[in-house]
Amino acid sequence: MPNKAISPLRHSGSTVDGGGTVRAWVDGWVVSRGAAPPVREPWGFTIDVGRPAHVSRHVFTGVGDEVEEAAVRKVADGVTAAGVWLKVFQDPTRVRDWLGEGWWVDPEPGWLMTVPLRAEAVPARLPDGYRLRHWTRGGVVRALVTAPDGSFAARGQIAPTGATAVADQIETAPEHRRRGLGGTVMRTLQTAAATEGARLGVLAGTPAGRGLYESLGWTVTAPLTSARRTG
Repeated sequence: MPNKAISPLRHSGSTVDGGGTVRAWVDGWVVSRGAAPPVREPWGFTIDVGRPAHVSRHVFTGVGDEVEEAAVRKVADGVTAAGVWLKVFQDPTRVRDWLGEGWWVDPEPGWLMTVPLRAEAVPARLPDGYRLRHWTRGGVVRALVTAPDGSFAARGQIAPTGATAVADQIETAPEHRRRGLGGTVMRTLQTAAATEGARLGVLAGTPAGRGLYESLGWTVTAPLTSARRTG
């Protein structure tokens, strides 16, 4: 029998276990990116993304020592097409040895992170001349900060899916960093998601973004390895 797309995770608390956090991230990420509904696999989920360099991705639900090396090896060995990604919640120094030739592994780990969400007033906290706007489209809340001349300064988005919400694509232009713009974007998104009923925020952060997120109360659940099949 073919695998079927799964329905979003629902829970009532402000915390979930490692596997539940991964499931929450998957649910929100597909909404944020407009990807296909995730398909349940014995080891995790498969998601069709539909881009030339990101055709699909396999996400493993194990976290840390729960990640099964044999499962990762088996899935990786079965991938022959370029543009397929693996997302494994374990350190790259370990996962790299599990993959054969033809895989590019990001040498820097990402981080699966969470934070309790609360609906509260968010002061703009912007330098003079900067402007913040946010809006909701297709279930995704987006925030944009523009510079005094109207050019791009910072952005981000968050996808609430019931009790959890996934922050995604947080970005600040290099020339506008260290001015508090990323924090303003994140606070705006977190409050918007909490207002819609989400109680736990989830994201996959980069090493560059980890400091910002931790300053806002986010905590690390697990490292994240990203690997791409190159040929």
